[in-house]
Amino acid sequence: MKARIRALEKELKDTLTPKDGVEPATQGPYTVLTDDPTATNPGDVLVQRRSVSVNGQRISNIWLRDNCQCEDCTHGTTKQRLIDTFSIPRDIALIRAKCENQIVKIRWDDDHESEYKTSFLARLTLDARYRTVNRLALSPATLWNAATISSSVPSVPYSATSILDVLQSIRKYGFCYIDGTPHDSPAATEELLRRIAFIRETHYGGFYDFTADLASKDTAYTNMALEAHTDTTYFSDPAGLQAFHLLEHTGGSGGTSLLVDGFHVAQTLLRENPKAYNILATVHVHAHASGNEDTSIQAYRGFPVLEHDLTTGNLVRVRWNNADRAAVGLPIDQVEQWYDAARAFNALVKKKENEYWEQLQPGRVLIFDNWRVLHGRTAFTGKRRICGGYVNRDDWISKYKMLAFGRDKVLEELATG
Repeated sequence: MKARIRALEKELKDTLTPKDGVEPATQGPYTVLTDDPTATNPGDVLVQRRSVSVNGQRISNIWLRDNCQCEDCTHGTTKQRLIDTFSIPRDIALIRAKCENQIVKIRWDDDHESEYKTSFLARLTLDARYRTVNRLALSPATLWNAATISSSVPSVPYSATSILDVLQSIRKYGFCYIDGTPHDSPAATEELLRRIAFIRETHYGGFYDFTADLASKDTAYTNMALEAHTDTTYFSDPAGLQAFHLLEHTGGSGGTSLLVDGFHVAQTLLRENPKAYNILATVHVHAHASGNEDTSIQAYRGFPVLEHDLTTGNLVRVRWNNADRAAVGLPIDQVEQWYDAARAFNALVKKKENEYWEQLQPGRVLIFDNWRVLHGRTAFTGKRRICGGYVNRDDWISKYKMLAFGRDKVLEELATG
């Protein structure tokens, strides 16, 4: 399979020669992560009188001096670097180095003394892919279709809400319900979101509480049916989490919510049609939000539908919103290739077995990963009032890492990748 994918990637690369404004994009091979890569063991630290090495690789003197962890070089509270990196002599040398009780002690020829835990230095030889998994807080993901998720819907009771439990479910399944949330006002929902992180302000406002009144000029503010999509594809940094809480629905019916696991769809496409996958992973697509008279939001460049980590090739984000799509970054005589690939992806998104439908209920908050899970709804009648909001990706991943791994472990890994 990998050989076939590489051949198709080469064929596509030769076909899509950058010209006429076509922007470069990440090349494969691509993966959709479902399990952690095998962790490599930290290296063995060897301390000699004038050098320090890990697994036979000498650690650069300037790196060691620049990453001194003492209070004169690194702020004890903020963990920000205090040392002027570029005041360090390029040829700075060790006068003496020794290891005692798993602490490497160094005296420099500028008379400064540094100490490093051997566990800190040993991480320098960890595989780059493994370090990336730690930085992104990737954990084993469970990809799902309608049947598999319906049998075990992730939910947490509001009365005993653990934010870590909520975020672990979102990391694993892409979404989580919080059941029993007070719905006589939106205050409890807003407080729940703020326990995760800051609520993101956009041209829709911050925390929203709306009905189908077109207060914002977007189809979300109508009673129309919405196909499965991801939100804010027109931002350079799309929203990380999105929350919905149906506060009331009176005088009508409909509005059943739709969720689709975009990573599961992508994995299926990669297996069944790797050429289409490669096109959606390389061709940049532009998007816009131009409904309000004073607004036309567009990202600073186009982005592919399927975005991947540069180090691992793992799929990290799906941008899929046909309603907000603008230009496709291909010469006009080549653009049909993107339409064919998008048609294949769209067919999988709309495949009945991939569509998980559930009617939102007052008291049941839905929070989902907007980088992974597509959402939509059926048309509805009557008055339907919903509240919710967006949370930035970096903010919720930060909260997840701090709760799941602890501050000390997270900070220990900063300098090593």
